[in-house]
Amino acid sequence: MTWLVRALTCATVFVAPLEGYLLQVHGHLAKVPPALLVTAWAVLRVRQRRVPEPHPAHLVLAALAVVLLASWAVHAGGPYATGYALRWLPFLVVAVVLIDVVSREVPVRAVLAATVAGAVVAAVGALLGMVAEGQTRAAGPLEDPNDLAYFLVAALPLLVALRHRVLTATAAVVLAAGAAATFSRGGALALTAAVAWLLARRALPLRALAGGVAALAALGVAAVLFAGPELDRAVREKTHVAGTNVDTRELRWQAAARMVADHPALGVGPGGFREGYPAASHNAEIDEQTPVAHNMYLEVAAELGVPGFALFVALLALTAVVSERVRRTTTDPMPVVAVQASLIAVVVASTFLSQQYYLPLWSLVAVVAAADLRLRRTSDVACAPRDQ
Repeated sequence: MTWLVRALTCATVFVAPLEGYLLQVHGHLAKVPPALLVTAWAVLRVRQRRVPEPHPAHLVLAALAVVLLASWAVHAGGPYATGYALRWLPFLVVAVVLIDVVSREVPVRAVLAATVAGAVVAAVGALLGMVAEGQTRAAGPLEDPNDLAYFLVAALPLLVALRHRVLTATAAVVLAAGAAATFSRGGALALTAAVAWLLARRALPLRALAGGVAALAALGVAAVLFAGPELDRAVREKTHVAGTNVDTRELRWQAAARMVADHPALGVGPGGFREGYPAASHNAEIDEQTPVAHNMYLEVAAELGVPGFALFVALLALTAVVSERVRRTTTDPMPVVAVQASLIAVVVASTFLSQQYYLPLWSLVAVVAAADLRLRRTSDVACAPRDQ
């Protein structure tokens, strides 16, 4: 059962960026690995007669679940309420399970390696798709290129925690090339912030950064030489779309702010932003009546109200504080620094995207809490002989 839990944990984070490919095979296939993980974890803990070791993150996740269920109950009649509540709840459950299994059975580096591996496969699929299908922007297994950029940029910083230099360098080039091919401005800002953090923490040597930039530049030159017209078309299309995106996102952010002001207690319910957008925006977008907010924080605040938003931000703040405490006290800080940089990428990218429904945010929170529990357990064992 222990090995099964380890395999399912790695499979869960591995398939997260490949959701689109799995959905093409079967509508529920993407749900299988996390469902099996939760089941195997429950069976293992029953056999061991052991409950999860408590962590402050559990309290925040539980309170967030209560607010979510309350908001769902109030707005259960909405067309999206049940569907979106059932999207939220599995992430909260999986986060709790990941905290427990990574703190005991699954090495932190194994989870990070599986996360990177899934992102690399997604990047390769996206790049091959551009070549084979003549796409102007890489999307691969995901419908939106910006979502793909989110996964790839979140995975890139994790490479500094992995030890195989050749594989790490290769993966870095593939992920960076895939992210660049999405032409995502939010992804570029998120990657810049993550790299700046790694440089500040001296986790990323300047020589390695320079080598990566040189390799990416060489790929860019090759793309211009062999696919110049297609690249020019992609840039022109992105330039046209970019201006429209700025206007529409401003409209959606304003509508989300109005929803928060009108429904501060429990928001407009899970998925309520999509339902209420035409009224809140005064039909500002005739051709798009049920969009997402393209801002994780505003969308959470609009749908779960001020209490839900406060708990969501508290979870991020708790993760940041705990990660820094672990970094300062652990004998192996590199994985934690890598996770910190990845979290920074997630936080920045989510300013422009609604990413609460993707796994990287929740898995990174879980890894930090699990590392904290591991460190506590080690400290307790080390201090025990002195206390006797």
